[in-house]
Amino acid sequence: MKFDVIVIGAGAAGMMCAATAGARGRSVLLIDHAAKLAEKIRISGGGRCNFTNRDLTPASFLSQNPHFCRSALSRYTPQHFIALVERHGIAFHEKTLGQLFCNDSSMQIINMLKAECDVAGVRWQMPSAVTAVARTDTGFRVDTDDGPRECTSLVVATGGLTVPKIGATPFGYRLAEQFGLAVVPPKPALVPLALDPAWLARFGELSGASFDSVASCDGPSFREQTLLTHRGLSGPAILQASSYWQQAGAREPVVIDLLPEVHDAEGWLHGARAGRQTLATLLADHLPKRFAQQWVDVEGAGSWNAALVELPRAALGDIARRLKGWPIQPAGTLGYNKAEVTLGGVDTRALDQKTMAARAVPGLFFIGEVVDVTGWLGGYNFQWAWSSGWCAGQAA
Repeated sequence: MKFDVIVIGAGAAGMMCAATAGARGRSVLLIDHAAKLAEKIRISGGGRCNFTNRDLTPASFLSQNPHFCRSALSRYTPQHFIALVERHGIAFHEKTLGQLFCNDSSMQIINMLKAECDVAGVRWQMPSAVTAVARTDTGFRVDTDDGPRECTSLVVATGGLTVPKIGATPFGYRLAEQFGLAVVPPKPALVPLALDPAWLARFGELSGASFDSVASCDGPSFREQTLLTHRGLSGPAILQASSYWQQAGAREPVVIDLLPEVHDAEGWLHGARAGRQTLATLLADHLPKRFAQQWVDVEGAGSWNAALVELPRAALGDIARRLKGWPIQPAGTLGYNKAEVTLGGVDTRALDQKTMAARAVPGLFFIGEVVDVTGWLGGYNFQWAWSSGWCAGQAA
């Protein structure tokens, strides 16, 4: 059985690519090993799918080849996908920072993509595992549980390693290596951070406490909530910083500004010396009370518990610097089961930025999370799936 295009992986990028190619009149087969369609879309955004971000720019993506994503993101933009969502009558809303969610259910996005594929005449083969892929004189042979299939163009949209319990595998990376493409070593990203036992002994009992913060690590700063957990740190600010911590080789500390709304922390502390309040009492106006007291006890080693007026002026400078730049050295992450996305993947220097095609292997394409392009939290990675899938679908 022969097709113009075979797409392996019926997730966000795969369905977008299949629908786009099919709409061009190409015969398309979409193969996936899962029994349920697009589970990662279904569980995303608390079940409401944060499907794109209005404020997206190429600077919101990490890659060893940082300019690679520009072409695809400019050719198929968030506005293009929003128009598709509106055409299907899906109601949505903006939460914060440009993040768009379905009002009802993420199943609406899945159903929309499936409908687009069906209208475009895409053939479905799932659940069906791919057991081998080989070059032929006219393209590729794809061996599956349901027999061999052939195609002129082969698109790999198999995703990364996140959430293995719903079927994530390294298949796409192995396939890239089979055809001589380099793979940037994958790591969990947008992921909670684990802290060592000594840190947990001091702060682990405060699990559940959260506060407004700015977190950074060898990259941009993110003002969002930080959450203390029984294993370390989480919350949107930490998830964002975790990607840059991983990219930096897990060597740099994550730095947290505990008082993002206070620009001159030292001046603020000096101004509070007129009363008899303690540092912990002052901080409790901005941070959870128990965390404020514990932070003072630990960071000051007992010497910051006196009234502010009794603390040496030099000590206030040290406190201010610590409050505005609290360094934390993670011991690791909570791994792929808790990660939102995979950092790394197929090296984009081997791909054409306009089509996602492998330059050295005519007819072979890689799209979505399997590629070394990783977005911020907040709909960016779905937009990369839509954009890269559309570009490949125009060319495959």
